[in-house]
Amino acid sequence: MVQGFQDFPRREPFGTLSDGSAVERWTLERAGVRVRVLSYGGIVQSVEVPDRDGRTADVVLGFPGLEGYLAHPEPFLGALIGRYANRIARGRFPLDGHTYALERNEGTNSLHGGPRGFDKRLWRTEPVEHGVRLTRVSPHGEEGFPGRLEVTATYTLDASGALHIAYTAVTDAPTVVNLTNHTYWNLSGSQDAGGHELRLAASRYTPVDADLIPTGALAEVAGTRLDFRRLRTVGPGYDHNLVLDKGVTNTPVEVAELHDPASGRVLTVATTEPGLQLYTADHLGAPFGPGAGIALETQHFPDSPNRPEFPSTELRPGEVFRSETVYGFSVR
Repeated sequence: MVQGFQDFPRREPFGTLSDGSAVERWTLERAGVRVRVLSYGGIVQSVEVPDRDGRTADVVLGFPGLEGYLAHPEPFLGALIGRYANRIARGRFPLDGHTYALERNEGTNSLHGGPRGFDKRLWRTEPVEHGVRLTRVSPHGEEGFPGRLEVTATYTLDASGALHIAYTAVTDAPTVVNLTNHTYWNLSGSQDAGGHELRLAASRYTPVDADLIPTGALAEVAGTRLDFRRLRTVGPGYDHNLVLDKGVTNTPVEVAELHDPASGRVLTVATTEPGLQLYTADHLGAPFGPGAGIALETQHFPDSPNRPEFPSTELRPGEVFRSETVYGFSVR
């Protein structure tokens, strides 16, 4: 325990991996919000917040024990995603005259960093004020990505109870980086996110082909079911990258609001990232039913390493990758 941190963050055992490595769970609590984070996969296991009547419930999808995450890895529940969030077409990309071949785990594509991305790795943890810092070194060639990448992800609660996730990374060779968190939100605290309302500050989106790879175009959301510029019910059938109007920013800017009319809970999302993947979890699988949660993945665009017209995801020696997303909680 770091001096002056009072009772939080708290660390406790959370099971053991097959190689004997111990997994830890950290509990953060501030301003009536309680968040639990795992050293395995950087997973946000739970987020407990009150409703308009003061009744507290867990508003994210997760498993009570480590065995659930090991048995059901594909939904990426609450996980830290990297090296590259979302898809890279055909598991290949060019950089400085060389084409890198990645491990593929979605047909011919690389998804969320490959079969053993950051979500399936054990992270080193240490307490910070009102939070926990996770660090990991991804060696050169891991899942096919070039460069030795040193990654830090810091989870903290501010004075209002908002959850900040801040990422940094440095490399010893040119590479690509795109990090996100894959939490599924259900503000009702139930197994059905139906009726949730969403607002997004996004006037465009990236159309995709049959393999969910962007065509390179930026299309207007006006007149489509992707127009969430005004708060409206989400519904099923979404797995789309929205182009945020603000673009890349140095500090987080609010871009999204998710509201559950039944409980009154409101989630706001602020980010430095230029895109947001809206995923309504229509194919989660047991023990969760279709539409049990809604993922709002702040990110750079899918397949950016193959799309020079998109905001760059390249990182070079001497540079520092920085990204931050803030999840705020309130009621109305």
